[in-house]
Amino acid sequence: MIDQSVVAPPDSVARLPVRPSAGRFLILAVVFVCAACGLVYELELVALASYLIGDSVTQASVVLSLMVFAMGLGSLLAKRLRCRAAVGFGLVEAALALLGGLSALVLYATFAWMGESRYALIGFSLSIGVLIGAEIPLLMTLIQRVSRQDAGGTVADLFAADYVGALVGGLAFPFLLLPWFGQLTGALLTGAVNVVAGGALVLWIFGRDLTGRERGLLLLVNVLVLAVLATATVLVDDFERAARRAVYGDGVRVAVQTDVQEIVLTGGAEGPLDLYLDGRLRVSERDEHRYHEALVHPAMRGPHARVLILGGGDGLAAREVLRYPDVRSLTLVELDPGVARLARTDPALAALNEHVYDDPRFRAEYADAFTWLRGRGAVGAGGSGAYDVVISDLPNPGITPSTKLYSEEFYGLASRVLAEGGRLAVHAGPPAVRPRTYWTVDATLRSAGFGTSPYTATGQAAGFGTGPDRSHDGRNAGGDEGAGAGARTDWGFVLAAVGRPPAVGLAPDAPRLRSLAPPVLEAGILRAERTRLRDLPPSTLVHPRYAG
Repeated sequence: MIDQSVVAPPDSVARLPVRPSAGRFLILAVVFVCAACGLVYELELVALASYLIGDSVTQASVVLSLMVFAMGLGSLLAKRLRCRAAVGFGLVEAALALLGGLSALVLYATFAWMGESRYALIGFSLSIGVLIGAEIPLLMTLIQRVSRQDAGGTVADLFAADYVGALVGGLAFPFLLLPWFGQLTGALLTGAVNVVAGGALVLWIFGRDLTGRERGLLLLVNVLVLAVLATATVLVDDFERAARRAVYGDGVRVAVQTDVQEIVLTGGAEGPLDLYLDGRLRVSERDEHRYHEALVHPAMRGPHARVLILGGGDGLAAREVLRYPDVRSLTLVELDPGVARLARTDPALAALNEHVYDDPRFRAEYADAFTWLRGRGAVGAGGSGAYDVVISDLPNPGITPSTKLYSEEFYGLASRVLAEGGRLAVHAGPPAVRPRTYWTVDATLRSAGFGTSPYTATGQAAGFGTGPDRSHDGRNAGGDEGAGAGARTDWGFVLAAVGRPPAVGLAPDAPRLRSLAPPVLEAGILRAERTRLRDLPPSTLVHPRYAG
């Protein structure tokens, strides 16, 4: 409910340089611009927090709930500025532009150099929310100084401009700012637009009602904010390189921001190759073979003429599959063409995957794995399009965007493209660190009609944690939260087949492997069994059950 004391017409009427109708239109235009900028700040905080901290659902909930709460506080605090609404609004917009514009830089800096950005996220959410909440009460006071429309009509006009501006800002963020400017520069440009719009409105439309000191103060503050934002924009590339070195070390060779994620390659020419996706270590040349051998080769025991890999755009799981000469075709479904492009063209990564993208048996398709499987639904089990082996080389189920790829519906779709007697191999996260997540994957597969055989493998360096990884400097060598420096990490897998559990073992014609052998698999089965949790419910699209 709007406080009527805020919207009641003031006694004085502003001395305007334009007609009242034009002044009213200009105020509504500024409402539109400020609303767009405010929503960009919100989305920027959500996006960057999801990238830096992980678990997008939690981060979105924290940011939005704190901001809405703070907006209520801002509306109450704005009542104290009603008597000086014009200068108050000008200062609020300058502060909002400065905080919103620099928020992405500061969040990334705290993550890069301090390793923790949660407190900065909370602080920006609250402060930006307070400033956004102060806008509408001040603008209501200003617009009624321009024309004496009834309070209900004023509220309707202001909120209409506010909501339309929010729509434009919400669409501009993913379709304009992110692809054209990136997160850091996009936030800085938004701040510049914000301060120009707020400052121009106050200094031009209401300048005659300000004292000389107030005009000088507002002009100085706006110029300083613009100068800070402009300087940060000029230096943003240097800042990003320095922050990237702080996160990944000095060996960064490739850093690419695709439509899906940030891809960083370190090492390769000198030292082991590491591949990071959105700040998380996905491949370490030091021991990636342990992960990929354990994921692929138990599933190859049995017919394996036609193989499907879901994910795995780095080509390393495909490398293991194509070591079998009797594999006739291998289809890989990768969401991000940028990963595949690097796997094909980067000399170090292409050498590591043994140039699988050039193998005539290999075919890559670029699509969301869930959507791709759904499109293949017409191919029944045993049909001409069925696969003997399906390998799910996907990120941890604890990462929110991946939960649908570990759902009962997803595994139901996978079962429809399996040939009779076919096997499905799933990377299911670390059972020692997150046993509930791991055994929920097992329960979900069983709910989808599969028999399951869980097992694990161990590694020294590479991890698949749900949070940003600092493995390059040994601070979290295990890659999983809770693992100390130098700790070993475990990878959990589930081998599944429709109807009955498949045996975990190696094919008689398996190639010579670097780390995997029958005793290693037997030990992996026992390690998984020691962490078993029973009677867990399955995860579905409408009820995801994986912890972040």
